[in-house]
Amino acid sequence: MQDFITNYQNELLATIITIVTLLVIKFVLSKTIRKVGSVSDLNKVRTRLIIKYVSFGLSVLGVVVIILIWGVNFRQLGLIFSSVFAVIGVAIFAQWSILSNVTAGIILYFSFPFKIGDRIKIMDKEMELEGNYIIEDIRAFHIHLRNDASELITYPNNLMLQRAVLTLNKS
Repeated sequence: MQDFITNYQNELLATIITIVTLLVIKFVLSKTIRKVGSVSDLNKVRTRLIIKYVSFGLSVLGVVVIILIWGVNFRQLGLIFSSVFAVIGVAIFAQWSILSNVTAGIILYFSFPFKIGDRIKIMDKEMELEGNYIIEDIRAFHIHLRNDASELITYPNNLMLQRAVLTLNKS
């Protein structure tokens, strides 16, 4: 064990610095996202969801940096990454609408044009149920809307960004 520590002292130090730095960045970003959520009076569930996305992104970044620190053979790593990215690419292509809804959910969180309790009207010619809706919940993939007949409608987040939405009254 002592030999391992002596031989890889620089790598261990760089790994510890990387982990501490990423934890500090995660803490600061989480605080910032919570502050944006509280100042904008956003739902706490949405705030936690965005924090999960940021944490996942930082974890992936941390793994990549640690792999670079330890000097993994790039030819072997390239083979592994190309195989993994090929599978992920097929999955992403097959599920592009899910990704667009998640991305739209993140954009809706930070731009907050409307929030839970607002009464809106969606200007969508293809929507069968016309009228006014109350936003009941904003999730990662879709928004729950309740119409005047008390029917619950789930509407994809990406369509909320693509269609004109008229805010009738704020909650």
